[in-house]
Amino acid sequence: MTIAVIDYGMGNLRSVSKALEHVAGGQDVVVTADPAVVAAADRVVFPGQGAMPDCMRELDARGLRPAVLAAARAKPFLGICIGLQMLFDHSEEGDVTGLGVFAGEVRRFPEARMVGADGQRLKVPHMGWNQVQQRPHALWHDIADGARFYFVHSYCVQPRDAALVAGSADYGIPFTCAVGRDNIFAVQFHPEKSARDGLQLLKNFAEWRP
Repeated sequence: MTIAVIDYGMGNLRSVSKALEHVAGGQDVVVTADPAVVAAADRVVFPGQGAMPDCMRELDARGLRPAVLAAARAKPFLGICIGLQMLFDHSEEGDVTGLGVFAGEVRRFPEARMVGADGQRLKVPHMGWNQVQQRPHALWHDIADGARFYFVHSYCVQPRDAALVAGSADYGIPFTCAVGRDNIFAVQFHPEKSARDGLQLLKNFAEWRP
């Protein structure tokens, strides 16, 4: 069994791959920019950091778009951070078109509403630990509702279909931080940086049989 971590030049690849190796129960974890390796893998992880326009450009420059779309249709697929945002139709960041796997928009946190419960202004990007409220999904197994995960982002997804939402958090406004449908699960936070619960989520993905 092989887990492919897609390398399009924009991801926090070493941290993701090392975390997966720690929990994947002997499965091979391969960091790859080769579409053929992605196509042959049993599971696919689609991570990312940086600006959405750069990520989409690099994905296409490396010829990885068809392999990503094929994996999203056919095998256990985990998106992380920008790897979540890129699955949607469109992003305000650079006015760029995404992969269109899910219907919806990626929008910046609204400055006017960035106020905490104590009345203090909240900074954008949203950076640090935050609680995640779950909706039922296999990848939350053995993770308490309200567990805290590590975030670094200025934009958040707005799915058109509310049934996609698998997790939400609050930062001035409530926002979607996890989505799930069929063989796809994707999160805005970084499980590879989220201590025990992040490792548990990656373990759940490595064992997932959607």
